[in-house]
Amino acid sequence: MFKGAYTALITPMREDGSIDTAGLEQLIDFQINNGIIGVLAVGTTGESPTLVWEEHNEVIERTCKQTKGRCLSIAGTGSNSTRETLNGTEHAVHVGADAVLLVDPYYNGPSSLEIRREYVEPVAQEFPDTQIIPYIIPGRTGTMMHVEDLAILAQQYSNVSSVKEATGDLNNMAKTRRLCGADFAILSGDDDKTVAMMKNDQIKAAGVISVMSNVVPGPIQRMTELLNAGADAEADKLAADLQPFFAMVGVVTQENSPHGSVECKARNPLPLKTMMNMLGMPAGPCRRPLGKMTLAGFETVRNAARQVQDNDPALLAPIAAAFGVDIEARLQDDRLIDELTYQAY
Repeated sequence: MFKGAYTALITPMREDGSIDTAGLEQLIDFQINNGIIGVLAVGTTGESPTLVWEEHNEVIERTCKQTKGRCLSIAGTGSNSTRETLNGTEHAVHVGADAVLLVDPYYNGPSSLEIRREYVEPVAQEFPDTQIIPYIIPGRTGTMMHVEDLAILAQQYSNVSSVKEATGDLNNMAKTRRLCGADFAILSGDDDKTVAMMKNDQIKAAGVISVMSNVVPGPIQRMTELLNAGADAEADKLAADLQPFFAMVGVVTQENSPHGSVECKARNPLPLKTMMNMLGMPAGPCRRPLGKMTLAGFETVRNAARQVQDNDPALLAPIAAAFGVDIEARLQDDRLIDELTYQAY
């Protein structure tokens, strides 16, 4: 059963938008050296919507090769085309992925029944020796496989024994536990929900596929270990120190346009990549249509990093050691503003 922390890894880019393969290697080593249980290649955080399939496959292959025998590898092979998903999964299995993550098909909006019968089930049948992790995130996909269909899959296929749950709905998660059984692994898909999901006796989540563990893999892995061991007080202290990071997956600001105030929501992985660049990690830009943070968004991200640094400097110390940077100096360096932001209007 999947248990602990798994990092939804970014795909580092060069300034020209090409994939930074050397940076990818550094980031994977950083994850492994800091005790992460597994790495997810090319999920949403890895900018899967803007990678062509050749790039998709390259990142997965490099990740599987580098993690082999060191930590688990999960390949994001889901799409809104079952044919593409089968082809991507075949490649991932061939290069050694331990599991694949299948996001609910986005935009074309199949029903829950169709997601089960026409999408997840064909993959589960075709690759019976590979673990299939459905990824339920209706806020991104505009559709959703219901728990009732997930439970049917769990009963019929031994390789569907877990889910990445990002509905934000604790009642839905509790239903998943009731219908899918005690041995089914519920993994948090939202960093800010992980503690609640793991401590709730009606959910009993086993861990998290985390965004913020790109930056703090060791502490988030440790937090899940403490929660699984029932050491709630120690886990709560660590979670409180990390809390400023957990709100950084999406950053909402109000920007002044010539026609009035406009809400600007910087969505994952833009705030994360901004933070990683700020801290001196190899991240690079996001691919269009994602762009840069506004000044207000940048300051929100920087203030979160400063607060975590104030809470416990040991949390970010592994970044300094791995990438040869001065965390305090970078968090005070205003020259980064021009590099990492642009004016909204």
